[in-house]
Amino acid sequence: MNHHPIALVLGCVLSVSTAIAQEAPSSPAIQVREFIYEQASFPSCHASTIADCNGTMVAAWFGGTHEKHPDVGIWVSRRVNGTWTPPTEVANGVISATERYPTWNPVLFQPRPRAGESAPVVLFYKVGPSPETWWGMVMTSSDGGISWSAPKRLPDGILGPIKNKPIELEDGTWLCPTSTETEEEPSKWQVHFEWTKDQGATWSRTPSLNDGVAIQAIQPSILRLDPKTLRAIGRTRQDRIFEIDSKDGGVTWTNMRLGSLPNNNSGIDAVTLASGLHVIVYNHVPGTPGEWGGKRTPLNMATSKDGINWLPSVVLENQPGEYSYPAIIESSDGRLHVTYTWNRKKIRYVVLDPAKL
Repeated sequence: MNHHPIALVLGCVLSVSTAIAQEAPSSPAIQVREFIYEQASFPSCHASTIADCNGTMVAAWFGGTHEKHPDVGIWVSRRVNGTWTPPTEVANGVISATERYPTWNPVLFQPRPRAGESAPVVLFYKVGPSPETWWGMVMTSSDGGISWSAPKRLPDGILGPIKNKPIELEDGTWLCPTSTETEEEPSKWQVHFEWTKDQGATWSRTPSLNDGVAIQAIQPSILRLDPKTLRAIGRTRQDRIFEIDSKDGGVTWTNMRLGSLPNNNSGIDAVTLASGLHVIVYNHVPGTPGEWGGKRTPLNMATSKDGINWLPSVVLENQPGEYSYPAIIESSDGRLHVTYTWNRKKIRYVVLDPAKL
């Protein structure tokens, strides 16, 4: 049996969590730690996302009365001169004067510029009564998130990235990590990938890559092991994060397996830095037996050189509460930017220096 450093060391972190529960997390890597807003017109928020739009940080999340309520919309804020702009609703689920559905899981994506031209930032999100029945939507902004195009529904069978950001391959392909949940009981949770080679004009997808029973998995994040080799990791109902690999840029994938990190049936996110280091943000706690999910605290960061063996890095939150659904990116200046749900009331924003992880 292999013993992974993360399991040993973070086990120690968890064992003393009660003693340090009242202490604010601190790390020499943390440069900024703040809320995107202090007050808003909506009482509940979740599922944040962040993008670097030519040096301006743009964040989005869904907010409303509560998750699944028809009044839930997609909200956006921009960080200008060190201050976040007031949240602005940019999308909702209004279908007609008498029909409205909740929105879900926005995902911001900033493609590389092409032929010297700036590329619009892309906002994917979902609309529908539930994760089992929702559909994919997309809109774009050519001015860094200030104004947005009219929403466009994605083709049937295409959902777009389900929680975490796409990656752009060397040939310009956008590869989107996504998943489905079926309406049967128990619901089958299955991962697949979607891609577009023409900035969203046309789409292709893999079949579902797991049976949704042996490993019930959703919400992948994509790591780059080399230009063609990818590893996706994400959320499961099996108390551990899943792993699955591709050696051809996301067209075909290996059998899914469980990795070494615990998972509490909650979303994670991860990124491969320009240096080749892999960084994950997740709750280092397994699920609670007999319950739908597990605790959503503490919220942790870990690093890996190979995407398999993880070392503990930073504890972002350690007090009782819900700290969940993180998003992480590396900005053009090499810093790490993380957003996450803070007790369903606010969105926390943290900037870190990767050299001090």
